[in-house]
Amino acid sequence: MIISGAQGCDDTDPLPEADAEVELRQFDFSAAQHGMRLDRALVDLVPEFSRSYLQQLIELGSVSIKGQTVKKASQKVKAFDGGSIELRPTPQSQAFKAEVMALDMVYVDEHLMVINKPAGLVVHPAPGNWSGTLMNGLLGFDAQAFNLPRAGIVHRLDKDTSGLMVVARTRAVMDALVRAIAAREVKRQYLALAHGPWRGDVRREVHAPIGRDPANRLRMAVVELATHAGKTARTDIELLANGSQGCFVKCTLHTGRTHQIRVHMASIAHPLVADAVYGGSAAVGMQRQSLHAFRLAFTHPVTAKALVFGADLPLDLSQALVHWGLQYNPT
Repeated sequence: MIISGAQGCDDTDPLPEADAEVELRQFDFSAAQHGMRLDRALVDLVPEFSRSYLQQLIELGSVSIKGQTVKKASQKVKAFDGGSIELRPTPQSQAFKAEVMALDMVYVDEHLMVINKPAGLVVHPAPGNWSGTLMNGLLGFDAQAFNLPRAGIVHRLDKDTSGLMVVARTRAVMDALVRAIAAREVKRQYLALAHGPWRGDVRREVHAPIGRDPANRLRMAVVELATHAGKTARTDIELLANGSQGCFVKCTLHTGRTHQIRVHMASIAHPLVADAVYGGSAAVGMQRQSLHAFRLAFTHPVTAKALVFGADLPLDLSQALVHWGLQYNPT
């Protein structure tokens, strides 16, 4: 269902001029924040500012606790201590605003929602996209989202990847979903159209660590952990349809590394169609990376009910399959 309307970071942001508008915001640390670093605790309390920017404000003497100025970001906080912080607007903080947006809601209850994100929609505000993001739309849909870090977003999809995302509506559920994702209890499957005919077994497991590309820090790559920083990564790939020019596959994530499917597919000589960053080229009408998050499954953190959601293939990918004569029968 499409829902529109309201119900209720750039880490190098320069500090604004001294005469910029200043907001004095009061806060109290919670029991859950006891013993936490000051800068990390403030990220929870003031989520519209990046951690590095908050560190700068701390060093400038803009934070006080129990009436005393604190200038060390590493200082440990105590439960229920109160304080204040002088906030100066940045492009990032000004982007933390509600916007009316049509959102394709697959599921909604008082605890969480599942959204079918269209290709082209940015998830978080960032340089070049300070408005019109999914986060802005979530703030417009539910004013309670202002009380949550990142408006309840617990995982993300790339701008040009379409498909399913789960979003929390309370802090307790957000924390539970983050733990579930870290424990690999949230199952995510994707459909992808890739260059080159598939050869060999119809099922393949790719175990290949992923880290920053040593030759290009703006992208990721399969790396050797003995010589480069990275994390283990596993993707299971299953052939669904094969043709002379390309293949259509289902990818199951067992880890959640940045660009994982895109990197793993490129590493086995099947870059995604139109994924220029990882060796793909535009074809069969596709102008964005041919990746769709079509299935999402997890246990509801509150009701303990097993939830499984699906999202139909978007029109551009459906038409691309037809152009290459590939048949896909969703089951």
